[in-house]
Amino acid sequence: MTTEADYKPGLEDVPAAKSAVSFLDGKKAVLEYRGIPVEVLAKESCFEEVSWLLIKGDLPTQKQLADFDHDLRQKRAIHFRLKDLIRCMPPDGHPMDALHAGVSALGMFYPCPTVSDPAKNWDASCRILAALPTLVAAFARVRRGEEIIDPRPDLDLAANFYYMLFGKEPSPATRKVLDACLVLHAEHTMNASTFTARVTGSTLANPYHVIGAAIGSLSGPLHGGANEEALRQLEEIGAPDNVKPWLDAKRAADAKYKVMGIGHRVYKVKDARATVLQEIAEHMFAETARPKNYETALELERVCAGIYGPKGIYPNVDFYSGVVYQALGIPTDVFTPIFAIGRTAGWLAHWNEQLVGNRIFRPEQISTGKTGVKYVPLEQRA
Repeated sequence: MTTEADYKPGLEDVPAAKSAVSFLDGKKAVLEYRGIPVEVLAKESCFEEVSWLLIKGDLPTQKQLADFDHDLRQKRAIHFRLKDLIRCMPPDGHPMDALHAGVSALGMFYPCPTVSDPAKNWDASCRILAALPTLVAAFARVRRGEEIIDPRPDLDLAANFYYMLFGKEPSPATRKVLDACLVLHAEHTMNASTFTARVTGSTLANPYHVIGAAIGSLSGPLHGGANEEALRQLEEIGAPDNVKPWLDAKRAADAKYKVMGIGHRVYKVKDARATVLQEIAEHMFAETARPKNYETALELERVCAGIYGPKGIYPNVDFYSGVVYQALGIPTDVFTPIFAIGRTAGWLAHWNEQLVGNRIFRPEQISTGKTGVKYVPLEQRA
């Protein structure tokens, strides 16, 4: 029988699966995808190659990557009826809700009813990876009263996504920072949405349901939605000079005040993803100028280091990703859908891993309710 002593809120430190997809050491800021440091992949690789690496287990050969990239480019377009569905969605709806609905609908137009055929699973995985950017961009345009832009097969995934959003090609620096964001968000061990994907996958649900469930989990402000909250926080602060008085006031009102984007369940040092994102973003900012919110974020990090640093609380990737997306002209509520585009590679990798020797998740609980209660007929109740 499970006892109170066995209970771990949030399953903290409880292994939920064995996985070879990634490795994380929060005390040393080490994050590796299949053994390769994430900062190396963000600088030297691309999202397509990283997706193959995560799902297949090894870096692709030139031919494998070329064939994979070609397949993705052919699967970007979505059914015209799915476009009609997106046009019928309320324009004031959240893009994460639109993406959740869009993935479910995608599975109806391109079904993968069972998961017993590896070839069909791979085809569905490619379809999901390729079509998610199209779904996100389509709703982003429709709600602005603009026409949906069809994908271009001559552009890579990151550049094509930017093109479908804005109707123009990105500069090389912009394309690189957007691609790096997708790489940095692609995988992060057993987080809430990945665990959701594995639990859903353990029931042998189809991959569209697996990814849809993970998207729902990612939407929460304590997970993927944190980048939106971090940017709103910077908007509230305003100029860098306002950082210290703003934080002093927040902490005076609540001694346990949580600064969004600062701190992480696993990391006890600065998130390596935040460091490399800053470095890559600086190249993009050189084309224009450093955004005001970026300067404010730098000052907030400096002030927080003296307060929270001794406690092992430092910036995570959400602290800067919102600033970067805003500098690209991307609306705030589209930040988390972009997170989902990147993280889909990791979700699919874990889903494939879960199917090997699968056993459905069925954890225990600590029962705290009544037992042995006698049923009282309705007419006898006071």
